[in-house]
Amino acid sequence: MCWTICLCAVLTDVPSEVVTKRAHRVNMTPEGKSLLNIVVLGFGFMFIFTAFQTCGNIEQTVLKSFNSSEFHGSGYTSMSIIYGVFSASNLIAPSVVAVIGPQLAMFFSGLLYSGYIAMFIHPLTWTFYTASVLVGVAAAVLWTAQGNLLTINSSDATIGRNSGIFWALLQFSMFFGNLYVYVAWHGKTHISDKDRQTVFISLTVISLVGSFLFFLIQKSEPEATPSETSDPLLPPETLTDSSTVLIAAPGVWVQALDAFKKALKLFITKEMLLLSACIAYTGLELTFYSGVYGTSIGAMTVFGDEAKSLIGLSGICIGIGEILGGGVFGMLNKCNRFGRNPVVLLGLVTHYVAFYLIFLNIAPDAPIAPEEGTHLQAFITPSVEVALLCSFLLGLGDSCFNTQLLSIVGHVFREDSAPAFAVFKFIQSIMAAVAFLYSNYLLLHWQLLILVACCFLGTLSFFLSEWLAAQRTRDTDYDSI
Repeated sequence: MCWTICLCAVLTDVPSEVVTKRAHRVNMTPEGKSLLNIVVLGFGFMFIFTAFQTCGNIEQTVLKSFNSSEFHGSGYTSMSIIYGVFSASNLIAPSVVAVIGPQLAMFFSGLLYSGYIAMFIHPLTWTFYTASVLVGVAAAVLWTAQGNLLTINSSDATIGRNSGIFWALLQFSMFFGNLYVYVAWHGKTHISDKDRQTVFISLTVISLVGSFLFFLIQKSEPEATPSETSDPLLPPETLTDSSTVLIAAPGVWVQALDAFKKALKLFITKEMLLLSACIAYTGLELTFYSGVYGTSIGAMTVFGDEAKSLIGLSGICIGIGEILGGGVFGMLNKCNRFGRNPVVLLGLVTHYVAFYLIFLNIAPDAPIAPEEGTHLQAFITPSVEVALLCSFLLGLGDSCFNTQLLSIVGHVFREDSAPAFAVFKFIQSIMAAVAFLYSNYLLLHWQLLILVACCFLGTLSFFLSEWLAAQRTRDTDYDSI
């Protein structure tokens, strides 16, 4: 800050004392700084996942078009590996965040995401699956650090709003990357090497921009209390001074072990076990909307030469639904006298409508069709408009579930945010890995049946979790009287 003030004084010929006073006036309140941190966090994730989600949406289609006798890889299998490793790595992610802090954890994780995307410029089987393993580890660290920073920069009154803001910014990633794919691939039935390289070089650069944005996040300044100064989930201040790192190092490793133990303990708590069914459902539907559905649309030969570019347009519609849901539910958080349940119920209804229309509109073998696509039809004449409406509904429903899960996990497990979000992502990612694995083999209607059943169970479990959280809040308020 000092060097910034001096620079301003030199450039403007204004005395440094005046500049200092102006800087103090401009200085944000702690709440304003926390809100800015949430916005920067959202933009960083927006850039990284503009690249990664677009990559996941098109990679199965791209690899089918990749003409190489030396490459033998499946996009579904890669994503299954990513989410499987992601799931296992969540057990150690809190320790990594405790040791290096959430900011650096997100930066290095973002670099590994960029490496995975860059691999598609010229895919090799061994680099493809090696990068899948590495990005699985990176994902666990990235999302655990995100949950930690979201909680640190939120209070009970702002956690819902901040979750909505973050989710809306994150889901802009579905819009920009897929818009580029739609424009670049418009009218193409085969993806050439040049098309692939152009897209993935652009996505790699975008991902790197997101990683460097994390350095703009400022450290929050909560009121110092004994519990906070010893909290293993807060970023260690001593990392900025090399002379104090040696003194603090033994404590850091104790913090890492403590974070790992907390993650294991939280996994078997009543609150987390109840939420696990809803979290598991979000993993299954994440697989469906981020990989399976776009591939299915691209495989429908009845959509003509536009089928491949419709993958990008589908992603845009999903992103619009996500953005709308995240923004609206974030703003409505102030009027939450009915709790989180109505939003989750809206998510169930929205997804049920989407699943039914997809069942009627998309051919059953579309998810596993070869490069030339499928000539089969479902129960109605396939409609591009209905397909894109379903994309929007999938995004809107996903935002209903995820914004409320982020909110309730941040509220219930405020004191143990990093381990709690690690467990959240552990459950979600292991189910996503399972779903990507069976997506290689199951016809569309069987995948939809699994989603319908798990959506109902997940919604029911969330209702019970919300009731318990509300009851605990009432008991706490009563005890404080």
